[in-house]
Formats: sequence, structure tokens, C-alpha cells
Amino acid sequence: MKSAIIIVLLLVIAIQTARRHTLERGLLQAAQRMKAQLSNETTVRLALPCPSRGAEQLLAGLNDLLELRQQERADYRRKEQQLRRQIANVSHDLRTPLTSILGYLQLLEQEDLSPEKREEYFRIVEGRARTLQSFIASFYDLSRIEGGELPLERELVDLGRTLSDQLAAAYEQIEEAGLEMEVDVADGLPPVWADSGAVTRVFSNLLTNALRHGTGALSVKLYREGGCIVSAFSNQAEGITAEDVDHVFERFYTADKMRTGQSTGLGLAIVKALAERMGHTAAARWEDGWFTVLVRWSV
Repeated sequence: MKSAIIIVLLLVIAIQTARRHTLERGLLQAAQRMKAQLSNETTVRLALPCPSRGAEQLLAGLNDLLELRQQERADYRRKEQQLRRQIANVSHDLRTPLTSILGYLQLLEQEDLSPEKREEYFRIVEGRARTLQSFIASFYDLSRIEGGELPLERELVDLGRTLSDQLAAAYEQIEEAGLEMEVDVADGLPPVWADSGAVTRVFSNLLTNALRHGTGALSVKLYREGGCIVSAFSNQAEGITAEDVDHVFERFYTADKMRTGQSTGLGLAIVKALAERMGHTAAARWEDGWFTVLVRWSV
């Protein structure tokens, strides 16, 4: 009887010893895989060859940390690529007007240059310099807006009146652009809480964007939709695609793939940043050849 008990005890000890060695070997393998995983691009979940509630809970926590690390690594790579692209775009957008200015300054050094040509070149240099100044100012403004350094004072703003003032101020530009314009501002719209200067900047940027890229027709609407007032600037646009719409609010993004200097891609980024700073939202859509930017102002 005693020998049977001893045998059973020895079997139990042997089984427990085997389980412990298996568990230790599994934990060692999991640790090695986790170490390799830290430098790997893909995530493979750690597992044990034998069940153990405590060890499995530990590995579950480690798996969650590994997935989080992989996600952080992917986000870092994405942001790094975006930063590199933005730096390249900034460099190109600065270099384009600077190269033009330097070229015309060299032409102005010619002794046999006629007064007419000299005046023409001076006007071109001035225009390129103003373009460069506008780009630097827009970049600085966007940085201040996104960094929360631009002071905004919330007050009740009449969007209809502000929009009408902007349209009146841009009347000559609209005429020169030769756009067929449609304006539809609903009556009796309530004011919204916003910064009046920022609202003016939003409408001004939207008009500038439409005048610069629009062809044929321009539609400006202001209407009530649920708990919001929607301002919609729509223009017929050539050269823009549905793919572009997903990126139009990104810094320095422009549908001008050659980056000829006609657009820096900052205008709509400023629109979105200002709208969000004031507690509102901006979105874009492209449908049947029409590009539309909508700002939804919470009432």
C-alpha cells in the first residue's frame, strides 16, 4: 500500500516537474520571440505550449504592449514620411519664387535693357517677392493657429453679413476671373459663436481658392442644416480628382503636381485649422466635376 502511494506521489512530482520545465521552456521561448519582435516589422502574438492561467494573462498583457509598440512605430514612420514630404514641398515652394527673382535680377543688370523691359522685369520681381512674402506669412499663421498661439475671441458673428462683405470686396476679382457666379444666402440665419476676424479669414481663403482654381462657374451658399449653418463654396475644377479631395486640408498639399508656384497648399489648411479652433468643422467633396468646401458652423 505504501509503495503504491509512493509511486503515485512520484508520478505527481514527475508530472509537475515536467509541466514546470515545459512552462519555463515556453516562457523562455516567448521571451526570445518578444526580444526578436521588438525589431520586427510585423506582430506575431506570443503563446505558451501548455496552459497556465497566470502565465497566459502575463503573455496577454505583453501581446497588448507589443501591438501598441508596433502601432506607435507605424505612426512614427507615417509622421516622419509626412514631415519629409512637407519639408520637400516647403523647400520647393520657397525655391520657385526665389529662383525667378534671381533670374530677373540678372536680366536687370544688362546695360542695353530698354526702359519698358526694365519696368516689366521690376514688376515681375515685385510680384514674385509678394508671393514669397505671402507664403511665409501663411506658413507662420498656420503654425500659430495649430500651436494655439493665435488669440481668438469668441463672439456672436453674423455669417451672412460677413460673407456678403467678402463677396463685395472680391467683386472685381470675380469679374476679372470671368466666372459665372451664383450666390444663395438664406434669410433669418442665427449668429454663431466665433472670432469675427477668423471668420473673415476663412471666407477670404475659400474665395481665393475658388478664384485661383475655379473654371467656368462658382457657387456660394449659406444655409441652415439641423443644428448647423453650412457655408458651401463650390467651383468647377479641372485637374482635381476624388483622390485629391482626401488631402486638400493637408499642409502644402496642392493638386498642382508640378508645384509651379501658383498654390502653396496652405489656404485650405488654414481654413480647417481656424474652423476647428473655433469649435466648428470643415470638409471637402468632389462630385461631377464640382469641388466643394463646406464649413459647418455650430449654432
